[in-house]
Amino acid sequence: MDGDNSHRPDMDARDEHKLAELGYRQDLKRDWSMLHNFGVSFSIISVITGLTTLFGYGLNTGGPGVMSVGWIVVSFFTMFVGLGMAEIVSAVPTSGGPYFWAAILAPDSIAPFASWVTGWFNLLGQVAVTTGITFGLANLISTTATIGTNYEPTAGKTLGIYAALLISHGVINSFGVRALRYLNNTSIILHSVGISCFCIAVLAKAPTHQSPQFIFSTFYDGTGGGGDGWSVRASPAYVAAIGVLMSQYTITGYDASAHLSEETRNASWSAPLGILMSIGVSSVFGFFVILALLFSIQDFDATVASDYEQPVVQILIDIFGEAGTIVLMTLIMVCVYHCGLFSMTSNSRMMFGFSRDGGLPHFFDKVDARHRAPIRTIWLAATLSFLLAIPSLGSTVAFSAATSIATIGLYISYGLPILVGLIFPRNFKKGPFNLRFASRWVALVAVLWICFITIIFCLPTANPVNSQTLNYTPVAVGIVALWALGSWFLWARTWFTGPVRQIQAERLGVDLEDPAAMDEAEAQGKLNIDVSDFKTR
Repeated sequence: MDGDNSHRPDMDARDEHKLAELGYRQDLKRDWSMLHNFGVSFSIISVITGLTTLFGYGLNTGGPGVMSVGWIVVSFFTMFVGLGMAEIVSAVPTSGGPYFWAAILAPDSIAPFASWVTGWFNLLGQVAVTTGITFGLANLISTTATIGTNYEPTAGKTLGIYAALLISHGVINSFGVRALRYLNNTSIILHSVGISCFCIAVLAKAPTHQSPQFIFSTFYDGTGGGGDGWSVRASPAYVAAIGVLMSQYTITGYDASAHLSEETRNASWSAPLGILMSIGVSSVFGFFVILALLFSIQDFDATVASDYEQPVVQILIDIFGEAGTIVLMTLIMVCVYHCGLFSMTSNSRMMFGFSRDGGLPHFFDKVDARHRAPIRTIWLAATLSFLLAIPSLGSTVAFSAATSIATIGLYISYGLPILVGLIFPRNFKKGPFNLRFASRWVALVAVLWICFITIIFCLPTANPVNSQTLNYTPVAVGIVALWALGSWFLWARTWFTGPVRQIQAERLGVDLEDPAAMDEAEAQGKLNIDVSDFKTR
């Protein structure tokens, strides 16, 4: 994938030189190929994760027609977002990702502000997507444990399983950095060959199959919980709009290719291709999975009202029986586990980059010398992800809310640098991946799509709206927005300068491990931290 091994020293030198131009030294070990980079994003997108954990939401919020057609629509517009991101990461391949892009693309006067706001929304999205993936796995484990047993899942038990999963992910990310590459290869095989075999088995074994008309035109509104749903209170279009959450949440997390760019060889090409390949391959695989499951539904009403509370489990039981279902659910859960593992990998790298630039306390910008991993941000990611799931103890829509928060947080952070680049197109030098004349049109479509999903995913998803069914997505997103804006105008604007120039400090003999020394050097004017350095190169 990266050519002959004899060329790797030169390639690594070019990558480190590019990183040096951006103002950073090579802290993280650069030994990931383009395939590995693609694999992490592909694993985090993990179509089987999003579709399995939100399949019930999809059936009740629009039904098969919205699930199938909605997937096609979402895949189409998501590719525009991916193209916009790929063009930027090609020029700015750092682990910071979107918040660094915003600083580079914005005019000098607003670059720190753009970086600060983008960074906080990206952090929210990263934490929420880790929560959504791993909490979804905890739910799958709880549901599968009820098959053929007397086990009764509760919110407390599920939260305990979730905590154990987060701890295991944290341990592997902290001390098994070398193993991550091999687990990544395993994940690619599981998510491609494994899930393909799963879908073929489901289609081949199903006693009967639904018609194409059922798949593409059946509309169902279960948002009323037995009463009038939103199609009556509002309109079928409203239900269809909020129903695309399943598809859009599934195709998220591909910014992992950017967050891992400092660990990827030939990053200016590998990272953007990793983004686009992960979106494209996931779109095809996801559509295949949706069709396989929808075609194989034996009794739609019984599937929607299943006692298992996981329609996919009911579909499998109707086809394979209890023993076969446990085997196939194990395959799904292993895939979801890999997805959560690499979500934490990406999450921790983003926090590491943001901390290195002053967005988080400098306590978190340390890399373990032995394992070459940002251990402090790994456990910060695990802690914040656990805290975000605590509302599940008292809310029936906590999981869908977490997925909405993840989707909105990530896509706002994707959209802000694209919007800045659209408004100020001359503020950065394009990398080898260049959309040329199509660049601005692609950016415009991407920004408009992100505005649309940000609005609809804040809307109520269940009727009637009460303390149990309240969609608290606007609350979480609003808190982060108020924090980002309020903290900026109250104090952050007086000291946050955006991306830090570590190499400049190193050449001046400043101790990079001593935040006080860095602050003193900046106060004395020794460090000329100016994002325009890159714009004029």
